[in-house]
Amino acid sequence: MKSALPKVLHKIAGLPLLGHVVLALKAAGVERVVVVTSAAGQDVRDYAASLGAQSAIQHQQLGTGHAAASAGEALKDFSGTLLIINGDTPLITADTIGECLKAQEKTGLAMLAFEARDPAAYGRVLRRPDGSLDRIVEYKDATDSQRAVSLCNGGCYAADAQNFFRWAGALKNDNAQKEYYLTDVPMLARADGVACAIAVTDEISVSGVNSRAELAEAEKKFQERRRAQLLKDGVTMTAPETVFFAYDTMVERDVEIEPFVVFGPGVKIESGARLRSHSHLEGAHVAGGAIIGPFARLRPGAKIGEDAHIGNFVEVKNTQIGKGAKANHLTYLGDAKVGEGANIGAGTITCNYDGFTKSVTEIGAGAFIGSDTALVAPVKVGAGAITAAGSVITQDVAADALALARGTQVEKAGWAKDFRERQKARKLEKK
Repeated sequence: MKSALPKVLHKIAGLPLLGHVVLALKAAGVERVVVVTSAAGQDVRDYAASLGAQSAIQHQQLGTGHAAASAGEALKDFSGTLLIINGDTPLITADTIGECLKAQEKTGLAMLAFEARDPAAYGRVLRRPDGSLDRIVEYKDATDSQRAVSLCNGGCYAADAQNFFRWAGALKNDNAQKEYYLTDVPMLARADGVACAIAVTDEISVSGVNSRAELAEAEKKFQERRRAQLLKDGVTMTAPETVFFAYDTMVERDVEIEPFVVFGPGVKIESGARLRSHSHLEGAHVAGGAIIGPFARLRPGAKIGEDAHIGNFVEVKNTQIGKGAKANHLTYLGDAKVGEGANIGAGTITCNYDGFTKSVTEIGAGAFIGSDTALVAPVKVGAGAITAAGSVITQDVAADALALARGTQVEKAGWAKDFRERQKARKLEKK
């Protein structure tokens, strides 16, 4: 990856690669997760702990089999089915994992394989007549006929935990790399009379990430998969290839999404909402009938009520917008509560931060906030109240009152003409 950041902490759709794998495991019913790291992988161990996973350290990098065996101590009290999976496969799904677990029930050992469009240097999976694994042949060791096989190793195995650790402990490193290979486990199992069943999945689901280019490709595949699912579920996208989702984006049916909308983590959009082009949403909840954008930004804590309008160049953060309220352009609403039917004029700002603390602005139902109003929090504007355009509101405004807080306009007749003539004369003097 050519990065100071550990590979599995690079993100796809706003979530680290490892996070995608752990979420898929949990969705498949896996109860305990142990993440194997190098001794230097403290950042990975910290992230794993945040996901509720344990960690085990592989003190020397002696191959995939050795890495899997390193989890033995952490799982010494575990009896049941063990799943071994790569931490850099962010497109793995719970369904794919489930297929591997089902296959394991048949024989006691199973692996994932996939039909590769371009097998390249993948290890080839050779089958027996009954469909079980004969052996895995690395590309460099394969004959021409074996290289013609398109079924390749997906790098995921399921086995009885106690059996697996016994087989892993018996692995040999009599190869050029002097490493202990996970791919040798099925051969040791066969010696015990346990055949390795094969579950075939699609190539995308087991694709690993080993470079920035592959990271970008994984992002592309994730987005394509999510767009296709949402279209199938009844979401309208006029240019789906321009819309980008986070790993946890929730969009209900009959939502309309215009081009170039980007979702960060933590967004839910209810049925009937419309997201207009070039809007960015993160940590926000949008109710049905609401219209967002174009060019709107919803930040964490934004809660947009039914039929509310958040228009162009409006930013909302940690704010509740009531039903039918409108902020149609050029406004910042932060740490605020906006009542039903309120109208927020262009250029309105909630002055919520004094450099040390953040304070709340409350705007009552049906209030009308005039253009270019600065609301200096903490402050309340009562229901039905009006603030005059250009006001700086520093005190609470009673319901149904008019608040004017701006300097008195002074006009000096002819001053502008005299000013221009004086300036012209000065320029001539300098010449």
